[in-house]
Amino acid sequence: MINYSIIQKSQLEGGLRLDAEYYQPEYLNLISNLKSQKSKFLKELADKVFSGPFGSTLKSESYQMYGIPFIRIGDISDVFIERENLVYISEAEHKRIFSTHLNPGDIVFSKIGTIGRLSVISEDLGQVNISENNIGIRLSKLSPQAKAGLLFFLLSKYGQLQILRSASGNIQQKLNVSDIESVKVPILSTQFQKELWELYKKIMQLRKQSESLYSQAEDLLLEELGLKNFEVEEDLSYIVNLSEIKSSHRADAEYFQPKYNKLVEKLKKHNAKLLKGLVGRVKAKTRAKSEKVYKYIEISDISIGSGDVGFNEIIGKELPANARIPIKGGELLVSKVRPTRGAIAIVPNNFDNNFICSGAFSVFSAPEIMKEYLFIVLRSIVGKLQFEKPTTGTSYPTIIDEDVENLIIPVLPRSTQQKIADLVQKSHEARLKAKQLLEETKNKVENLIEIKS
Repeated sequence: MINYSIIQKSQLEGGLRLDAEYYQPEYLNLISNLKSQKSKFLKELADKVFSGPFGSTLKSESYQMYGIPFIRIGDISDVFIERENLVYISEAEHKRIFSTHLNPGDIVFSKIGTIGRLSVISEDLGQVNISENNIGIRLSKLSPQAKAGLLFFLLSKYGQLQILRSASGNIQQKLNVSDIESVKVPILSTQFQKELWELYKKIMQLRKQSESLYSQAEDLLLEELGLKNFEVEEDLSYIVNLSEIKSSHRADAEYFQPKYNKLVEKLKKHNAKLLKGLVGRVKAKTRAKSEKVYKYIEISDISIGSGDVGFNEIIGKELPANARIPIKGGELLVSKVRPTRGAIAIVPNNFDNNFICSGAFSVFSAPEIMKEYLFIVLRSIVGKLQFEKPTTGTSYPTIIDEDVENLIIPVLPRSTQQKIADLVQKSHEARLKAKQLLEETKNKVENLIEIKS
């Protein structure tokens, strides 16, 4: 079935957009629904809509471990800022680019990449600044209830489709400030905004609960291993035997940093085994059928901060060549691309119908307790430092399946593994409840718009 629209010349938006995609029936129906009710342009609701300071993403030397949070495009997730790779800038740098600051309750968009993705600045982050690849919306004149209404509208299909419609570019789509300013936002009743505010607070509470449970699991692991305050120091000089260079087939100095051996020595005190001795790697391959629709998991579908797994529905003939590993649900995924980022996840058990994943993952099957235990181990310093060793000295760090299988894993007593696994499962459950509540809230907004239209 072919979708098409017949557009009168008078309907062309000032001749600024002549591309057929802009006038797809889905977009036209959306605009029709919004036109039937009172609305305002987003720029009328905001104090200011702006791009991050030009060139700011290039000044990596300004990043530090503490200070003012500096939001980059990879930190933006649905509703919440991911904390895993968050960097900070100094007060002086923040003052220099102060015109692009955001406050708690303000919203930040990704300008390129995943168009439409946005996050709210939470109270615990405080005042932040943003990179040039982001668009900020300052909302100080709105009440918390009105901010919640705007946030959930922008996350709903009526907000997202407007944003997608406005995006420009062929190879890489991007948003301009004017695209966000021109989003039409319906006027929601005060009572409905209050309901959305209460739901927002519940979602925030569940997310904090999830993060707390995850931190407890990681703390328990590191305390048991004696790694709670493990210092990762770079030695300026060290001696390596020629036999070690020959056996490892590596001659770069970074590979032989003593910090790696220091970690391994600590792990060996805890019944350490190679990963391949604890789990089985999924080696099955499948050939996609050209006309079949698959649910495809790639590296970018793994949340670095939470380990959540997403997917995209793609017809077989359009799948990448390395989309070959069938997924049945419950597998442990480990990214072989930039592995120190921690793109490691447990596939939900209900991902069992036409799922396929990228060959850039090592995929493992493991029993329940071991699976959750490994999830924490591999995402902690235990895994990340071991991932770092084989990738040193490369501009685009990757590892191979054998590197992952040969990771040294400390095997704590089963009772301790169980405690860690329980905390991980509870963390996932709280996060899942937050996601479900978010979807329900977006549906509330969409239903309201459709009832009024």
